[in-house]
Amino acid sequence: MFHRSERLLLRPPWPEDWKHVFGGIADEGVVRNLASAPWPYTAEHAHDFVALPVSPRFPRFLIARAYDAAVIGGIGIDLHENEVELGYWIARRHWGRGYATEAGRAALDVARMLGHRRIAAGHFLDNPASGRVLRKLGFVPTGAVRARHSCGRGETALAAEYALDLEGEAEPDMRAA
Repeated sequence: MFHRSERLLLRPPWPEDWKHVFGGIADEGVVRNLASAPWPYTAEHAHDFVALPVSPRFPRFLIARAYDAAVIGGIGIDLHENEVELGYWIARRHWGRGYATEAGRAALDVARMLGHRRIAAGHFLDNPASGRVLRKLGFVPTGAVRARHSCGRGETALAAEYALDLEGEAEPDMRAA
């Protein structure tokens, strides 16, 4: 599955993408904000990631810039504890350019097309930038803050939980992007 936004292309990972994945995510500052990526992140981890099967109902994408096809991150919709969850990462050199918000909007478009009705997301408390992205996407804090394991940290850390009702949602505030 592919999806295009204004500046980005969401596309499935291919085996030859392992170098792009490794080059973007093998950064402790990126990995520590993720629940499932290990640290240190090795070339073997990148090979394994791009070789994973992609589920049509729960797609995972690489985020590429539309104008030059450069891979700048990853985003996906997956099941976590019986909830459909949005997760993403952006390579550090691409932070602060609105790519996470734009990719998130595109992934939520895909979630709607797939018939998902509610999406959960969260961020570790020491990563407030991710919380700002989630709020721009229309996610609402649930009020829950829970310990969640982070493979990259090698321990649990507190994470704020959010949810987005795709059936009854209002349009996100585009001015906040």
